[in-house]
Amino acid sequence: MSRTPTRSVHWNTVYETRAADAVSWFEASPDRSLGWIARVGAAPAEPVIDVGGGLSGLGGALLDLGFEDVTLLDISDTAVRRQVAARPALHGIVADVSTWRPERVYGVWHDRAVLHFLQSEPERTGYRRALEAGLRAGGHAIIATFAPDGPETCSGLPVRRYDAAGLAAFLGDDFEPLWDERFDHRTPWGAIQRFEVAIFRRR
Repeated sequence: MSRTPTRSVHWNTVYETRAADAVSWFEASPDRSLGWIARVGAAPAEPVIDVGGGLSGLGGALLDLGFEDVTLLDISDTAVRRQVAARPALHGIVADVSTWRPERVYGVWHDRAVLHFLQSEPERTGYRRALEAGLRAGGHAIIATFAPDGPETCSGLPVRRYDAAGLAAFLGDDFEPLWDERFDHRTPWGAIQRFEVAIFRRR
């Protein structure tokens, strides 16, 4: 599968050189994401994909809740290997989501802080193409990005910030907006980052 070498090297370096709790996006518990997934009413049999999950505990937490089909997609093979080694029931995919071609569909697409790293229109178009191919009709997309008043960079990379209207415009008419919220994420060193999350249903 296709990957962007520079981007994959960057994220492999991040996960090889930093502890899981030494990155700004670390959460001691994935409770917020679990709440979003509960909000869409996903049953344990619903296939869930965590896009850019890195070393997040979400996949393992979903398995602990009885979810039967959980996939972790990340550009870092280091992160995916560690996750699957710790929880063999996880399905691991190493891929750049902007060039990924899904081979199946999911009922829930969860992305906490990947989309905002995609700057160019080809990257954004590739992400949307993957989402359209990988989410079933009636399925739910949960997408969180830095808000307009959030950071302008993360992990040394520029980001593209969104509000709920911007996310809806990006996804287009095939996705029905259901709910959105702006929230604060506290980094391990106490800084506050403003995020926007929105939930959509695939029409």
